Amino acid sequence: MEHPLLSRRNFEEEKRKITWSGFTAELKAVSYMAVPMVAVSVSQYLLQVISVIMVGHLGELPLSGIALGFSFANVTGFSFIFGISGALETLCGQAYGAQQYQKIGTYTYCSILSLLPVCLPICFCWIFMDKLLVLLGQNPEIAVEAGRYAIWLIPALLAYPILQSLIRYLQCQSLVLPMFMSSFAAVLLHIPLCWVLTYKTNMGMTGAALSTGVALWFNVLLLVIYMRYSSACEKSRAFVFKDVLSCVKVFFSYGVPSAVMVCLEWWSFELLILLSGLLPDSMLETSVLSICMTITALHFFVPYGISAAASTRVSNELGAGNPEAARLAVIVATIIGLIEPIIVAIVLFSWRHVFGYIFSNEEAVVNYIAEIVPLLCISVFMDSLQAVLSGVARGTGWQHIGAYVNLGAYYLVGIPVAALLCFVANLRGKGLWTGIVSGTTVQALVLALVTGSTNWHKQASNARKRMLEERIAANNGAA
Repeated sequence: MEHPLLSRRNFEEEKRKITWSGFTAELKAVSYMAVPMVAVSVSQYLLQVISVIMVGHLGELPLSGIALGFSFANVTGFSFIFGISGALETLCGQAYGAQQYQKIGTYTYCSILSLLPVCLPICFCWIFMDKLLVLLGQNPEIAVEAGRYAIWLIPALLAYPILQSLIRYLQCQSLVLPMFMSSFAAVLLHIPLCWVLTYKTNMGMTGAALSTGVALWFNVLLLVIYMRYSSACEKSRAFVFKDVLSCVKVFFSYGVPSAVMVCLEWWSFELLILLSGLLPDSMLETSVLSICMTITALHFFVPYGISAAASTRVSNELGAGNPEAARLAVIVATIIGLIEPIIVAIVLFSWRHVFGYIFSNEEAVVNYIAEIVPLLCISVFMDSLQAVLSGVARGTGWQHIGAYVNLGAYYLVGIPVAALLCFVANLRGKGLWTGIVSGTTVQALVLALVTGSTNWHKQASNARKRMLEERIAANNGAA
């Protein structure tokens, strides 16, 4: 069965140049991918939300334990795996554009086999999470609960490399509906299973962790079944062990910078919460910043969907040797990424005096949120722009550039500015958020500068050259 977007590559390149009809066609292509990818991201995020809601009714200590445990697990494990698997957005996307379909499966299997051993030191870290948290100054009781939760979350960690690899495998081929259906099915399984394991057994919080693992493995199983039996994957699911091993080096050459790129950004927000805990009225400051982070996290699913679509479209067109089509994809994704946050920012600003009541009945919290909403509007806008441009970077293969940009934006600008404004200028939480917004702004502007000065003809030539070199190397190895 031919994918509906596959025929697009049969058009002559001049039809893909920047015309109104070309813009409309690209807008449909990006939207076709972006909307389901938003739903996939939301479904995966709901696994965590459902677990927190269930455990929250067990008491304050279990709730604190699962919050701290998942935060630490996210920083030390999930963000790293998610980042490395981003290499497939470059490799598989460009292979699909070049119509080297067997390479898509080769890269995907390589990702799975390479990432599973990476989980072993992470598992070791999670087993001793309680001791590590105590060394970091956390409450011993909460640390013990977080450690118990992390140990039972290890099955979820082992499923994660396979899940993220399969998601990228399908994403690069624009097969988004199977991802949406499997993610939605996993959520439907997780809700009753988490309830039973949390409340109807003696497992409590650990039951929620186990249910998360079962849901992720169920998601993996559904995607594996689709990959194995769908005619849409017939050309790309071949497995040649020798070819898989030969791709390990190139996979990590893109995967490690991709992980650094993702982790540097994610970790900066965790540092923000830690800094807020050092303030005199730490409970109010931490609560407000947590609410702000919740808002930005919920909103981020939309630009991430656009980002995934941009990554796929750019990598496909570069692999196909269509530089003008790749440039058009960047323009369309960027325009969408600019319009959407403007609408969100207008809504946030208009309702800033009542928005806080969604999260709290405390007047102090509501008023503080109203004060910080203008900064939040800027953050939403810049976060959306950088997310889309980061997707372009992954599709082009610029993960190493993205890593340097994130390092400078957040750790040379964002965090130092946040600390100065918070503790020296005495702006407290507003100073912290201003600092992180400054980091995001620098990140977005530098990525925009890099993207705007790109020679897309050269990038397309490089992608085709790399594919040709790998094909020649594979043929020589077979001989």
